[in-house]
Amino acid sequence: MTAAVHRPGRTLRFGAEFARQLTRRRTQIALGFLVVLPLILVAAFKIGVPDDPDSAQEGSSLADLATSSGANFTLFSIYVASSFLLLVVVALFCGDTVASEASWGTLRYLLASPVPRGRLLRQKLTVGLAYSGFALALLPTVAMIAGTLAFGWGPLRTQLGVDIPATEALGRIVLAVVYIAVTLLPVAGLAFYLSVRTDAPLGAVGGAVMLWIISNILEAVTALGDLRALLPTRYGTAWLSLLSSPIEAEDMVKGAVSAVAYTTVFLALAWWRFLRKDIVS
Repeated sequence: MTAAVHRPGRTLRFGAEFARQLTRRRTQIALGFLVVLPLILVAAFKIGVPDDPDSAQEGSSLADLATSSGANFTLFSIYVASSFLLLVVVALFCGDTVASEASWGTLRYLLASPVPRGRLLRQKLTVGLAYSGFALALLPTVAMIAGTLAFGWGPLRTQLGVDIPATEALGRIVLAVVYIAVTLLPVAGLAFYLSVRTDAPLGAVGGAVMLWIISNILEAVTALGDLRALLPTRYGTAWLSLLSSPIEAEDMVKGAVSAVAYTTVFLALAWWRFLRKDIVS
């Protein structure tokens, strides 16, 4: 009888890991909240705004314009969620991967299966990024559907008093979501790095969120001058330039380059640390 040949490339398959993560309560709660949030916002606007929400003038805030159309409501939902909620969701999906296995005492058994360390990291990170990407697409999708049903299909009204046709607005909203996804990649990388450093999932997730909050605070300190450009959160809201005509993409390009650089560093540190780490849990 021929002995079974071990194929490292067939261990810890993406589909199996993706399905396993879907059964976890934290995944279900996080995705469920992203669905419920736009519905809560719709209810809040329906209760609190007058019957003529289109009376907002030039210079109005995104909240004032949120009920002008489904596109405006989607933009407002993205804006309020991107500053903290989406940050936490990405940190959760990418920071609770390796650390959770260590906390359960199953990490050493995975490696003894045997799953190569590099493949384990790659599969865990890929699934975490997949769920993060799905979450980032889920929120605006639900917001667009709920906002259109509640406030109608129409052009995107900007704070400058310019109306962007609905079809063009959809394209700009997609670009905004893609840019936010790119700027959140360092959060994923940092959370993943902390995940291989600790056996406490909450420590990895909370550490990434806390460091990002500190970066946001430092970004507001004008005394730092040009040094603020080095902070990973410096260009976090650059996607708002998509509301201008023509679009000013300079800060978005800088933000994307900065995000890729930070992500590369964090992931390289994660790989370097884990491949040399003594796994005892």
